[in-house]
Amino acid sequence: MRTWRRPIQFKSIHTKIALAFSCLILCTTIILSYSAYRLSTVAVTDTSLEYTKQLIEQVNKNIQTYIGNMESISALSLSNADLKRYLALKNPKEAEGVQLASQISSYFHAIVASRNDIASIVFAGSNGAIVSERMDANFKSYAELITQEWYSKANRDNSDVAISPSHVQHLYKDEYKWVVSISKQMPNPLPGAASGVLLVDLNYNVINDLCNQIQLGQRGYVFILDQAGDLIYHPQQQLIYSGLKSEDIPTLLQAKDSTFHTQENEQSKIYTVRTTKFGWKIVGVTYAGDLSGNKKDMQLTSAMWGGISLIIALAISILLSITLTKPIKQLEVHMKQVEKGNFDIRVDVEGANEISKLSRTFNLMISKIKELMNQTLKDQEVKRISELKALQAQIQPHFLYNTLDSIIWMAEMGKVDEVVTMTSALSKLLRSSISKGEELIPIAVELEHIQNYLTIQNIRYRNKFTYEIEVESDIQSYPILKIILQPLVENAIYHGMKHLPERGHIRITGRRIEGVIELKVMDNGVGMSEERLKTLMLKTRQTESGKGFGLHNVNHRIQLYFGELYGLQFESELEEGTIVTVRIPAIPPAHNDSEN
Repeated sequence: MRTWRRPIQFKSIHTKIALAFSCLILCTTIILSYSAYRLSTVAVTDTSLEYTKQLIEQVNKNIQTYIGNMESISALSLSNADLKRYLALKNPKEAEGVQLASQISSYFHAIVASRNDIASIVFAGSNGAIVSERMDANFKSYAELITQEWYSKANRDNSDVAISPSHVQHLYKDEYKWVVSISKQMPNPLPGAASGVLLVDLNYNVINDLCNQIQLGQRGYVFILDQAGDLIYHPQQQLIYSGLKSEDIPTLLQAKDSTFHTQENEQSKIYTVRTTKFGWKIVGVTYAGDLSGNKKDMQLTSAMWGGISLIIALAISILLSITLTKPIKQLEVHMKQVEKGNFDIRVDVEGANEISKLSRTFNLMISKIKELMNQTLKDQEVKRISELKALQAQIQPHFLYNTLDSIIWMAEMGKVDEVVTMTSALSKLLRSSISKGEELIPIAVELEHIQNYLTIQNIRYRNKFTYEIEVESDIQSYPILKIILQPLVENAIYHGMKHLPERGHIRITGRRIEGVIELKVMDNGVGMSEERLKTLMLKTRQTESGKGFGLHNVNHRIQLYFGELYGLQFESELEEGTIVTVRIPAIPPAHNDSEN
């Protein structure tokens, strides 16, 4: 009878992992040995092409920077005040024109002397003016100059800078230079006025040196085309012109910034194209045969070990992810229970690692959330009760009775004007007190309410006090809790003015300071001692006695609605008066959904 042997058991987890990795690496080595060569070839080619792109991009930036500097020099030269006066002359050959030409020539000479990449600077005006960096320049005739391409192209392009391809420049007699020209028309806002063109010739050798230093493999090179397909630079420019060498210029002109392959004489050429902001195309040419050198062995080894390292890292990451995600998944299950509203759940994860700490923090968070929810319910209940008391106390019966008695007394005395004023103020006061049930109203509405209240009290107390309201107009549209100022003014009258032998004065001000609105109620009444001031908030809870809101209730309403950072502040001195400051946040009017 055949017996089965039990498979070899390894007690060490480290041994199991090492054996598994060894078997895996052994199997993959065979596969990698077959494909390493092809992968390395692709990698080298891609790296070489990326390097070529970076080189062409750098040439592109250098050319743009260089041409940009030349454009800046052109703009600087055209802004010269002497040049503008020189162009405005009807006859530049007169004494003034000769003197200006000398000054302009010195200015141009200083620019050319400071840069070895500028061959010459010439200005030609439609009034016959010609000036360059040379004091005694032997120019060609004016008629020949203005027929040259740089002059006509600048006039056609108007305010734009005209850039020519590389060419032989013939400005001076018996002088021929290989240059790239930049020309720009001098802007003249007056219609029909003389115009001019500034020419800056750049030494061709600068662009030649800039492109010549770029090495693209053994046979690669860089050349530059303009928008019309003319060569700005080519290392084999004479061969191109003689027809011994060719470039696929039509395809390059239509190509966007990209890399593409062409076949020429059984050789694969790779073009990398970048376009400057002024239309030149920087073209890099590389040969596919140059991209893969004689480093195949090293590439093969690098690719092989890179693949092995990748597999090892992948295996370790899978193992670690399984180990780490197990407690996280457990935590996820508990969090879904919390989403359903179960705040009595707790996560039990043993250990001292980060997952265990996260679980303990999660437990603390759930406890805190539950506590805050309970506290929120209590705060909402307190707020509801406070708002109810505030609404119940909006119309004070004793104030209404006293006001009506005063109206009756004044009517019996025949004081018709006072009766009308007091009745009108009382009507407006009651209307604003009832409002529309909103808690927040604009400050302007609150000020109107307090104006009516002061009018009634001033008549009742027979001009016992004067008052003024100075609140900045730009904050009057900001929201405030309604009937905040009335208890403060009432307190100032009853406790500050009532027992004052002379006439008192109440002043109400308001302003905004760094996101906070401060409203002050100031009186010159009897004031209070420091001890009285400290216990004021505890001794003014009069809402239950029917004598008004009470300062405590006002302060509590503000803090309940806006937070502990806001509320009432008191300043007072005996025989000097009292200042009560209301601090509320400056909420933009657009955020206030309720307007009275």
